[in-house]
Amino acid sequence: MTLRRVGLIVPSSNVTVETELPQLLRRQEGLDVSFHSSRMRMTAVTPAGLAAMNVQRERCVMEVADAGPDVLLYACLVALMAGEHEEHQRVESLVAEQLATGQSPTLVRSSAGALLEALEALSVRRVALVTPYMAPLARKVVDYIEHEGFEVADYRALEVEDNHAVGCIEGSRVMAAARELDLTGVDAVVLSACVQMPSLSLIADAEQELGLPVISAATAGAFSILRALNLPAAVANAGSLLMSGTDLYDSAATAHDSINLGVVR
Repeated sequence: MTLRRVGLIVPSSNVTVETELPQLLRRQEGLDVSFHSSRMRMTAVTPAGLAAMNVQRERCVMEVADAGPDVLLYACLVALMAGEHEEHQRVESLVAEQLATGQSPTLVRSSAGALLEALEALSVRRVALVTPYMAPLARKVVDYIEHEGFEVADYRALEVEDNHAVGCIEGSRVMAAARELDLTGVDAVVLSACVQMPSLSLIADAEQELGLPVISAATAGAFSILRALNLPAAVANAGSLLMSGTDLYDSAATAHDSINLGVVR
């Protein structure tokens, strides 16, 4: 079994993505994986806090690159979706260009791009979502997703600004918000549009209860990483997205796949 290395660039106060992604990928059949992180300082999920965090990106890319990862995930969804439209593509390309200066073959993904990739793979047109963000940032995330061609039928903003507190949001609160969503005509639910808000333990039961595909920033990230590594999605108890083998990979294909920088959205 070949060891695959996954690089993560994370907010300094984020602990959930480094818990949920390893749990997911270590359930994957036939995959031996290690994780290597670098941190951008951020404790408050505010526009100013996110902007200050993003300027630390280049340092983090070089630190993670030293570990020789097969794939690198820029693991903060709102940091990109709070920016200009198509920010995930711009940042992924910049990271890939930076890696290319050191002749690195590392593939580049982002949590923002991975969520869009998962929605595309599931042929979603109408989606509902739960976010931990303050209302103005949640609205930016909604606008970003809609600019990418999806209709956000309904959403909830739990309005937690302290990123440490986001990582402590109880599953009961997340599910209560999901139950409030108007799911009329919805194709899928994003139970956590944030890699810091825990939801992995809720996904399978939420699919059963809501009767729809349920994804999160973490499961979308795992799907994107597996696709980048050309491995079938075979992760138990993580929702239908991650039990799809390679069936959804063609649906997720985009023109972005052909960029000669190793970048896949």
